[in-house]
Amino acid sequence: MSNINILWVDDEIDLLKPHIIFLEKKNYNVIPCQSGTEAIDLIEEQNFDIVFLDENMPGLTGLETLSAIKSIKGHIPIVMITKSEEEYIMEEAIGSKIADYLIKPVNPNQILLSLKKNLDHTRLVTEKTASNYQQEFRKIAMDLAMVNTFEEWSDLYQKLIYWEIQLETIDDPAMFDILKSQKNEANLAFGKFIDRNYADWCQQNKDAPIMSHNLFKEKVIPELNKDQPTLFIVIDNLRYDQWKAFEPVLQNYYKKEAETSYYSILPTATQYARNAIFSGLMPSEMERLHPNLWKNDIDEGGKNLHEDAFLGAQLKRLGLGHLTYEYTKISNLRAGKKLVETFKSKKDNDLTVVVYNFVDMLSHAKTEMEVVKELASNDKAYRSLTVSWFKNSPLLEIIQQAQQLGFKLIITTDHGTINVKHPSKVIGDRDTSLNLRYKTGRSLTYEQKEVLTAKNPHKIGLPAINMSSSFIFAKSDLFFAYPNNYNHYVNYYRNTYQHGGVSLEEVIIPFAVLNPR
Repeated sequence: MSNINILWVDDEIDLLKPHIIFLEKKNYNVIPCQSGTEAIDLIEEQNFDIVFLDENMPGLTGLETLSAIKSIKGHIPIVMITKSEEEYIMEEAIGSKIADYLIKPVNPNQILLSLKKNLDHTRLVTEKTASNYQQEFRKIAMDLAMVNTFEEWSDLYQKLIYWEIQLETIDDPAMFDILKSQKNEANLAFGKFIDRNYADWCQQNKDAPIMSHNLFKEKVIPELNKDQPTLFIVIDNLRYDQWKAFEPVLQNYYKKEAETSYYSILPTATQYARNAIFSGLMPSEMERLHPNLWKNDIDEGGKNLHEDAFLGAQLKRLGLGHLTYEYTKISNLRAGKKLVETFKSKKDNDLTVVVYNFVDMLSHAKTEMEVVKELASNDKAYRSLTVSWFKNSPLLEIIQQAQQLGFKLIITTDHGTINVKHPSKVIGDRDTSLNLRYKTGRSLTYEQKEVLTAKNPHKIGLPAINMSSSFIFAKSDLFFAYPNNYNHYVNYYRNTYQHGGVSLEEVIIPFAVLNPR
């Protein structure tokens, strides 16, 4: 601790001798001075770890000295000490980004606590967080051995996300590696769980989670209210951890009424999962009931061009054709700004639906653009990038307007995404779909243990392009690669964000209901 240098500025510094002796016995190095002018000279000449600054001094006041020190070395934590409890002094000091605020007379333990809070904070938080996770690790490991229902999997995944976000704030790579290993183990077990249960869920042979095709009926419609407009936002490709990362930004405008998870259908890909949300149907039912709207993987043209029509058909089928609703898809910044300008006109709708594609574009751009690859090189960076985008996006402006207009807010997504690490070899004919996390086609050759297989697509609500078509879904963090030009392909796509397969990150996704503050 002897390398900690404290500058203590007080015009009555001699009266503080007992405090200084107390700190020196604790191995802190204290440099005393009696005026703001002297303090500024010392700050220019020496390096200090923290400054204790008296507010009420002759000559330069504490607030003036604070401002001068911040302009010279803005990073130094400054603890303001004052006799006065006047509110304006506190506000001035806090507005100038002080590290702490103490009222005289101070005792030595108060000073010590402030030092620990400001200088040892990172170490203490690291030790406590690591210790707490070590205790929780055993519990998660036991849960992992026992988990056997979709509710338990949702709870376990949210625990893993909680600890991932906690551990990313501390400097302990070993703990983070243990968590990553635990997540990998969880994903392998989750793949087996989905393999055992998914077909039965689709056939309604057993208790099933809320899934994409019944989300609107079961979760959105019960929230609709004639006396309050509802804004339903589907942020494409949003993982649960990304939602938890930017949720605090919303707290200034909305309070959360409920948060649950639901399960994306397979493939966890936009054309399947999002069309299922808006149609209220599984893909095979969409193909049968709406052949003019549904497109299969090998068909030409956009696969998500008819969500508005699907939604209208679902509302009619549910006897809600009388609802006034509008659907808007935002695919670029210009479209987002346009909706900001016109949003007030939506206040008379019962339901305003906004599909926001940015996160999807970001994750695909990561595959194509080296700059974005560097910005989102891992999950921590990807969360940070999402938060930065959200804070500066038209979407936040839309939400702010919705709050002012009294809208209920529902936020969800169609599926998540996973950072793929390991290739899995696959061989298919020229009509095989191109997605890296799932394939559909005839005569597929693949590593059986690395995939979930659907030899009869209709059993899981998927259309079969021809009689011998099957689907395969990559498990865990695998991605499909063809043997030809294998190494180039693998190097190009490894460590990119993909979706369509079976992982906790892609399948278990958030659904939140919020009311304006």
